[in-house]
Amino acid sequence: MSGSTPPRKRRVRIRRWNAAQGPSEAVRDDDERGSSTGDDGAGASLEVAHARDATGEPAAAGVVDQHDADAADTAGPEVRLARRRASAVRDGVRKTGSVARTGMVKGGSAARTGMVKGGTAARAGLGYLADRIIDIAPRVPVRDLATLRRHFPGLGPEDLADKLVAGAAAATSTVGAGVGAAAMLPVPPAMPAELAAEITGVAAIELKLIAELHEVYGVRPKGGLTDRSGVYLSSWSQERGIDIAKPTTFDNALGGQMKRELRQQIMKRMLRDLPMLMPFLVGAVVGGAMNRRDTKRLAERVRRDLRRFQVPWEALPELPPLVTPKDALEIED
Repeated sequence: MSGSTPPRKRRVRIRRWNAAQGPSEAVRDDDERGSSTGDDGAGASLEVAHARDATGEPAAAGVVDQHDADAADTAGPEVRLARRRASAVRDGVRKTGSVARTGMVKGGSAARTGMVKGGTAARAGLGYLADRIIDIAPRVPVRDLATLRRHFPGLGPEDLADKLVAGAAAATSTVGAGVGAAAMLPVPPAMPAELAAEITGVAAIELKLIAELHEVYGVRPKGGLTDRSGVYLSSWSQERGIDIAKPTTFDNALGGQMKRELRQQIMKRMLRDLPMLMPFLVGAVVGGAMNRRDTKRLAERVRRDLRRFQVPWEALPELPPLVTPKDALEIED
């Protein structure tokens, strides 16, 4: 036993499996050299052979045969066709998932782009309306206190103010009813133009009302026509009277804050005016009632503020008459 290989270093040599001859037994190297291994080695080899024979698979019992890899390479046309189909299905699933993900990304990007464009268009529309109202403000004809007292003789400040509010409410109600009647058969492309026309018309009437209320309560703003128009615009956008005795409020009325507040007021008016676009003359009724209510509410807020710093007519200094603008708007008194 001095020249034999130790059992832990002995290797098992597996012969190739032949279908005609059946499974081959495992033969140890020392058997070929004539050394005896005992019954344990033979039993293990027989168990491996029986496992391979019972399952019919060369890889049974953990044994891998090189013959199976060669057989896979030399498979028949049906097997190769099946493999190509399976590969095509896998490729199609991957491509479909990629297309779906790409479509989701593109759809989300398009939605975001549409929202951004819509917001930009809305801001541009509000800016255009604000500029339009700023342009027409100096063209609004305003009657001074002396002219108002001639037109409404024998009335005090509060009675005269009530007359002015009633006339302005009737005028804005007419504008709202006219726009609502124009929307009897709604045409979506024309709706923004109808709302813009309604807002600018109502703004001109209410600016005239605010300016004449300042005259009635004896608080005419200082400066020229442009300065006074800025104060009236700020009063309209804030829905309150401007205390011209406080420099801060007067400066804010003429600053950049006025335009921002004006855009906010226009947006609020547009949302309130949407019901007047209802068809079948319903919008005309709704528009007239809403404009009358909004004008009276605005006038009440402005009058409440003006009463706090009202100057009696007897204490008023001699003020120069207001000059009518050359390109004045035609607004019924």
